[in-house]
Amino acid sequence: MSLNRSVAAVSLALLAACSSATDPGPGGGAQPAPVENLPRQLTAGEQTIVSAANDFSFGLFRNIAAAKKDSNAFTSPLSASMALGMTMNGAAGSTYSQMKSTLGYGSTADADINASYKSLIALLRGLDPSVDFRIANSIWYRSGFPFNQSFLDVTKNAFDATVTGLDFSSPSAVTTINDWVSTATAAKIPKIIDQIDNDQVMFLINAIYFKGNWRDKFDPAETKDDTFHGIAGDQPMKLMHRHGKLSYLFNTTFSAVDLPYGNSAYSMTVMLPNQGTSVDQLAASLQTSAWTAWMGQFHELTSDIWMPRLKLEWQRELNDDLKAMGTRDAFIPDGADITRMSTSQGHKPYIDKVKQKTFVDINEEGTEAAAVTSVGITATSLPPSLRVDRPFIFVIRERFSGTILFMGKIVRMP
Repeated sequence: MSLNRSVAAVSLALLAACSSATDPGPGGGAQPAPVENLPRQLTAGEQTIVSAANDFSFGLFRNIAAAKKDSNAFTSPLSASMALGMTMNGAAGSTYSQMKSTLGYGSTADADINASYKSLIALLRGLDPSVDFRIANSIWYRSGFPFNQSFLDVTKNAFDATVTGLDFSSPSAVTTINDWVSTATAAKIPKIIDQIDNDQVMFLINAIYFKGNWRDKFDPAETKDDTFHGIAGDQPMKLMHRHGKLSYLFNTTFSAVDLPYGNSAYSMTVMLPNQGTSVDQLAASLQTSAWTAWMGQFHELTSDIWMPRLKLEWQRELNDDLKAMGTRDAFIPDGADITRMSTSQGHKPYIDKVKQKTFVDINEEGTEAAAVTSVGITATSLPPSLRVDRPFIFVIRERFSGTILFMGKIVRMP
């Protein structure tokens, strides 16, 4: 397909990452003072954004987990939500309605959605001084293609996005975009595109970067060889161990532990299905209302936690997942209505691909992760301990706003 025909493809990319920064090791170093709450209350608009983003997170994760029952998964729904939120500013008609519904924004006005994204981004960026957390956005478009300046201006302002026109026919354009991706993910995702096709006219990229050590680290001397009882049978693994005060939750379906990073604003919630419940059944049950209730039921006790040390690279094209969630017209050549992005006669932009690439490394120090998504225009008695040696789910989240950053499902050792 070429630009001489009536349909043009716009690409979007989202990108997210996390790793470790603070350094209170086992038995040494002072911990940073814990964060007890947000520096200010969330506005009503920010609460809407967080709630909608979490609804979208669980919906996307349920679709991915159901589609890949025998595989590991690691995704950043927040990154996808932000990139699609940027794109929604260019949509109209049923394309706009479907995207807005998928993202969970109901009747909220665009101006309120954009303003809330902007303020939430600023809040999350500076929340925890002991954790390096960044959100970055960018738009790369084919020089000379008639995009509406109003769309570029709104997206630049609301998402603090870098907006750059490039000669997409030059090989240097691929290098420029991939260099931005690599920098935004601390080189964990070195590239998102291999080439730019003649019909591709835009990439919208969201980047999330998180770097924080466990508040209480695992002692490497206590990491032992063990066995993971996964979907592929028994596999060798390195099992980390920690004893001390832990935040636990147990119910009839799963057991969970919440492991904070830095000064406790960010944490990883690990959910281990109880015997008789599969990891896919647990994934299918994840809903915002239940999640919110569970997060208020953790309590502290002194116990042991055994966690696998693992490193995973994952990628998936998300077109089918988003279509299943209601965004259909945006992917139809000659059928998508993205006229608020470009009203040029003779060219009809549409989304041709949504692709996410991710990386996660869970170790004794903390967690390092990265994600890039490219979209083309894409009450039980308490047990004494928790041993995570079979399929489980984990969520990296900001505790006080409730924002979910990453979600993962491990069914086999990578």
